[in-house]
Amino acid sequence: MTSAKEIIYDESKILTLSSLEHIRLRPGMYIGRLGNGSHPSDGIYVLLKEIVDNSIDEFIMGFGKRIDIRIENGIVNIRDFGRGIPLGKVVECVSIINTGAKYNDEVFQFSVGLNGVGTKAVNALSEQFEVTSFRDKKLLSAKFKSGELKTAPEANETNESNGTKIRFTPDTKLFPNYSYDLGTIRKQLWNYAYLNRKLTITLNGEKFKSENGLLDLMQEEVGEANLYDIVHCQNGQLEMALTHTERYGEEYFSYVNGHHTHDGGTHLSAFREGILKGVNQFFNSSFDGPDIRDGIVGAVAIKVKDPVFESQTKNKLGNSDLRSWLMPVVRDTFVDFLYKHPEVAEPLKLKIQSNERIRKELSNVKKAARDNAKKSALTIPNLKDCKFHLGDKNGRGEDSTVFITEGISAGGSMISARDVYTQAVFCLKGKPLNCHGQGKEAIYKNLELYNVMKALGIEDSLDDLRYNKVVIATDADVDGLHIRNLLLTFFLQFYEPLVLQGHIYILETPLFRVRNQKVTRYCYNEAERDSAFESLRKGAHLEVTRFKGLGEISPKEFGQFIGENMRAVPVGVEHTHEIPELLNFYMGNNTAERRRYIMDNLV
Repeated sequence: MTSAKEIIYDESKILTLSSLEHIRLRPGMYIGRLGNGSHPSDGIYVLLKEIVDNSIDEFIMGFGKRIDIRIENGIVNIRDFGRGIPLGKVVECVSIINTGAKYNDEVFQFSVGLNGVGTKAVNALSEQFEVTSFRDKKLLSAKFKSGELKTAPEANETNESNGTKIRFTPDTKLFPNYSYDLGTIRKQLWNYAYLNRKLTITLNGEKFKSENGLLDLMQEEVGEANLYDIVHCQNGQLEMALTHTERYGEEYFSYVNGHHTHDGGTHLSAFREGILKGVNQFFNSSFDGPDIRDGIVGAVAIKVKDPVFESQTKNKLGNSDLRSWLMPVVRDTFVDFLYKHPEVAEPLKLKIQSNERIRKELSNVKKAARDNAKKSALTIPNLKDCKFHLGDKNGRGEDSTVFITEGISAGGSMISARDVYTQAVFCLKGKPLNCHGQGKEAIYKNLELYNVMKALGIEDSLDDLRYNKVVIATDADVDGLHIRNLLLTFFLQFYEPLVLQGHIYILETPLFRVRNQKVTRYCYNEAERDSAFESLRKGAHLEVTRFKGLGEISPKEFGQFIGENMRAVPVGVEHTHEIPELLNFYMGNNTAERRRYIMDNLV
């Protein structure tokens, strides 16, 4: 091993990378996480989005009313009918960083793309990338491999309409075993449609189009659960919609220049504050923010000339000067709507007053729960925290994870194998309470669920969540599945935003281990087991082990399953209005109906 003193640090160690080399070496700076397509934030969806964003920008500027997308065998084709890239700059616009027309306000006023980076990153991170621009009966086509031009661009005459066509295949060296989930993409395309009325998008022939913008979005997400007619307003560069339901927590959809800002930002903060100010101004009251917002479902979309995002993936807006003009606009627009629609104002006030009453009643239950917890332990029982928090760091790191597992034996291997800096483990003592249909006071009276709340830091506010990932880790048997469903019920009923924001995961661990004297393979299903058995059976001493529970996996083995190659499946919900019905079916008192469903669907 070379010692630190033997390492020579001189001019030869200083490297200057080309833009292409930097993108391929540090792809996370440009597209966030890599992944294989199992999570909505995985890089292959960002690649798709970066290209579609450019087509959306054309529509916003009044050019092209249709975008056609086709995805087959992992190959993406996107054709828009905008102005087309100027033919003399096609190669530069897709391969040379900081090149583009987004710096020119005359050409693009409300653009999502800002820095001339997105398309270049897609090109650099693709095995094959082809761009064709159609302008005024002429076309120019160029082909690239891993960001490098393969052959000289080809120019020809054409009868096709103006626009741009891009075809790319994500690089399997960076995205091994990737696959596009069309359900994830459909949700993304509906967002584009809601925010760009009259635009038609097709995905493999399926059409996405909205006539009423955010009103259509809210009707799709809320269904019939709204307590009053959906508030829908537009004022200049602001569009907003909101209503209340009987569910707990707050749920928001926020957008900037047609882009879904998953993590919100200053525009969402201004929207929330504007609603608070508007309610208190209209009712001449002093309601607290939590009382006004509990149960709210809202959507806000703004157009900003110079948006400042916190990263290239544009998940959070950072314009600090936004509040001074946006908050009053939201407030005044909302107040104006309430004066014009008194039939909305009355049920809104009743909901806020109900929230206020429940909060005050709950405060006594909370106090009793805190006192009871203090008697049982000075710290949170059965939580092995990570050093990220033991070091008193504020907030939560992107890699911070807590595993919620059943029993001390299952947690033992995980505690020994974990990364002590970023991974915490909370061990349940038994099956949690089935809290379906119960009020929130039930989880304060149940010590086990109260400790889960305390461990996550969400007793008072979801903003205090201590870990970025909450991973449910239970045995792959009937009891484990039941505990998993009980925990999902807890989160979906009382902390739904944690699910919707992508914080809740299910850990997949292998069911089988197949090994001979030289090779060991871990298999997550019977098909993988059979394949491993066939490939290894020629070796001597073939051994097949069925793991009955997490406690049977040794710490050394467990480290492989909760490290870089961890299979953690995000818990997702197609539409929020489906949650009560799903919980009622799976966790309600309809035992006979569930039994019939299981018997009818046995394989």
